[in-house]
Amino acid sequence: MANSLHFTIGGLLEDIARRFPNNDALVYPDRELRYSYREFDALCDRVAKGLLALGVKKGDHVSIWATNVPEWVVLQFATAKIGAVLVTVNTNYKSAELEYVLKQSDTTTLFLVKGFKDTDYVKTVNEVIPELKEARPGQLETPQLPFLKNVVFLGGVSPKGMLAFHQVEKLGEQISDAALLQVKGSLDEHEVINMQYTSGTTGFPKGVMLTHHNIVNNGNEVAKCMGFTEKDRLCIPVPFFHCFGCVLGVLACVTHGATMVPLETEKCTALHGVPTMFIAELEHANFDKYDLSSLRTGIMAGSPCPIEVMKRVVSEMHASEVTIAYGQTEASPVITQTRTNDPLDLRVSTVGRAVSNVEVKIVDHATDETLPPGQQGELCARGSLVMKGYYKMPEETARAIDAEGWLHTGDLAVMDENGYYKITGRIKNMIIRGGENIYPREIEEYLYTHPKVSDVQVFGVPDKKYGEQVMAAIKLKDGESATIEEIKEFCKGRIANYKIPCYVKFVTEYPMTASGKIQKFKLREMAVDEFGLQEAASVKMA
Repeated sequence: MANSLHFTIGGLLEDIARRFPNNDALVYPDRELRYSYREFDALCDRVAKGLLALGVKKGDHVSIWATNVPEWVVLQFATAKIGAVLVTVNTNYKSAELEYVLKQSDTTTLFLVKGFKDTDYVKTVNEVIPELKEARPGQLETPQLPFLKNVVFLGGVSPKGMLAFHQVEKLGEQISDAALLQVKGSLDEHEVINMQYTSGTTGFPKGVMLTHHNIVNNGNEVAKCMGFTEKDRLCIPVPFFHCFGCVLGVLACVTHGATMVPLETEKCTALHGVPTMFIAELEHANFDKYDLSSLRTGIMAGSPCPIEVMKRVVSEMHASEVTIAYGQTEASPVITQTRTNDPLDLRVSTVGRAVSNVEVKIVDHATDETLPPGQQGELCARGSLVMKGYYKMPEETARAIDAEGWLHTGDLAVMDENGYYKITGRIKNMIIRGGENIYPREIEEYLYTHPKVSDVQVFGVPDKKYGEQVMAAIKLKDGESATIEEIKEFCKGRIANYKIPCYVKFVTEYPMTASGKIQKFKLREMAVDEFGLQEAASVKMA
């Protein structure tokens, strides 16, 4: 492919460390931690040796259950340098979900922090692995997780049965430079190196297998769309366990020698976030007291980006070149993105054009026929970004990727004459009311123009007469109040009657995945209970 990078993840870091040795690579202002690219690469080598000494081999699966701590980024590159597959575990998981991922992924080594929010990770791991407390570090044997041999604590004194992270680095002194070099030489850019579990709304999570080539090149392409150089500094508040963090954040920086700044801004030039994060920032009580003049670019993605919010980010946060990206984990993740030099109207109303080395088409979901510009259908993508498949799920893989290599996203979109895409909904989220197809995104964009509305989610709820009715869950701006009738009146005469929400509920928060996606299926379940729609919900549909 033209202009593709042909590096393993470790090879990429080594190349950048040679080109920009003194550039800040990773900065944590809150703990006075600052690594140059030369220092960071050397640290990753030491930890890579430690992993080898621990018995981790090329192709082994290494899970990390942690927040955005420095060790997370180190492990992303250290595992890659020896060809071990990094399995990223959702920070919001509880015991059953953790056990499922460790078992389904055949994990050999688990790294974890003490905990997050209301979940004590150490306690949870001991519940899942009762043998751990009695095990000698590195010699774990547990029948329910036959592959798991090591548990490593990212913190101070390690709990019983676990190694401490600094011990792993120390173990690396047993491994020679030549031994590490030999392993590096055995790696191929098209081998799987990263596995992420999709936060699906139905069924068990699926392990998306991504290669060095997939994510190095996706990181590079999104960085180019943002106009990145080695002088940029990116604030990364999105979780590392998600592609948004470890690809659009970490790898986008490393491909250009830019600086990764998790947690704090430190005069950053770029900022990533999902729409709800940007909304929270704009409405922060002390927003006016922050100096955001250094901000220039970044990415808003992860869920549909409201036009009104995007306009405020550009005008009030000084992020005049902020971009919109669209994709999914199975696509490494970005498929389309706006560019910094796109006119503002395109940057606030579309998800941009296909990134380089990617083919995109819109097809009729029923016939698979390619549709012309202006017609709505399913967005499909093909190219260097498409995953290898779902781990140990060949049937699911075949459903997602057709025989010609097209990834079927399940998202509805329209392409204009110039190749810019608008996401109009999700095939499964489409509301069918009395035979009328209703796309929630259209109604959401209209309700965002109401002066009192901060955020809105539109979804279908069951109805005995029409099959489904439209419901809107609305967050109001701080200090505002509104009535259901006021919202409905705002819609009358402006959008078709059948699109006007039949049900309106004012909320203060939405059920979310850890990666910032709003779970509409949970909103629907809550509405069924609240409005007594169980009977309608029990009606079977064809």
